[in-house]
Amino acid sequence: MGIHVLAVYVPKDDRADALAAEIVGHVPLLRRLGLATERPSTVWRAPDGTMIEHFEWVDRAAIDAAHRHPEVLAMWARYDDCCTYGTLAGLPNAAAPFPEFEFVGSY
Repeated sequence: MGIHVLAVYVPKDDRADALAAEIVGHVPLLRRLGLATERPSTVWRAPDGTMIEHFEWVDRAAIDAAHRHPEVLAMWARYDDCCTYGTLAGLPNAAAPFPEFEFVGSY
């Protein structure tokens, strides 16, 4: 059984388009490297523009391997250029009983 995660990306000023482009290639790269499962990732946008991505790592070893893989590290450096990382609790609508998000896509 894989490990499901929700990644929370807060775009930097004027970098939302760059962030969206990185997200499209994120899980496909992890899959190519054998680090993510074939389960489709899903991406949503919060009311403040924060992007939330759900995807599934193969296992804990895959997560550890990602932190050493040069292609993943280069991708994460590009993420650092266009976003910061947030938390679910930090979303502006997180306290709502049924928070609403805009569906962006599946990859």
